Amino acid sequence: MDIPRIFNITESAHRIHNPFTPEKFATLGAALRLEAGTRVLDLGSGSGEMLCTWARDHGVTGTGVDMSQLFTEQARLRAKELGVADRVKFIHGDATGYFSDEKAGVAACVGATWIGGGFAGTIELLARSLRPGGIILVGEPYWRRLPATEDVAKACLAHSISDFFLLPGLLASFGRLGYDVVEMVLANQDGWDRYEAAKWLTMRRWLEANPGDELAKDIRSQLTSEPERYATYTREYLGWGVFALMSRRY
Repeated sequence: MDIPRIFNITESAHRIHNPFTPEKFATLGAALRLEAGTRVLDLGSGSGEMLCTWARDHGVTGTGVDMSQLFTEQARLRAKELGVADRVKFIHGDATGYFSDEKAGVAACVGATWIGGGFAGTIELLARSLRPGGIILVGEPYWRRLPATEDVAKACLAHSISDFFLLPGLLASFGRLGYDVVEMVLANQDGWDRYEAAKWLTMRRWLEANPGDELAKDIRSQLTSEPERYATYTREYLGWGVFALMSRRY
């Protein structure tokens, strides 16, 4: 079980596999007013940066689940590095359909809502592991401005314009699912640059070390085209944020 190998290659040097920076995760942790001992479930936990730094800075405990064997091992090493391996654990497994009988105060899927077939299904999945009064976190793209054509949307690596909302529409959609939006932290362009541009040096170094690999042609093609495509399309049209939701019980 693993993610496609090309992602393990292009993001092998990443600590964060989305457009957030360490500072944004610190802002989010503070904004949520996390208390020591809060249990966090993180589905699609990547290399574990959110869970590990929150364990260090706020004293949370929790579990991360990710399909990438490489990222899961990196998360375990990060937990040891930060001295929190006794408070957090990382499971190499498929987060699709995963839920915990030990209820969490925060249930998160920050950038992998494909596990539930989109953010609505992922919210429903996360709710199964949430204690009453807990917070759901979802990381989700949105259009900063609507693409003029479907071709522009596809150049942003979307399937179509309808894949994403503008930010007001995304916030309204959470309400239609029966949730209050109680916090949000949005990525900025520097965060997008760190997520996307950091891949390019990784790809170049990998190509130098693996010229005869079966994926070398694909990596070369991606390295050739990605800087211009990203600067022209994703950087201009696509936003991304983490949204904190609570069920509308009151």
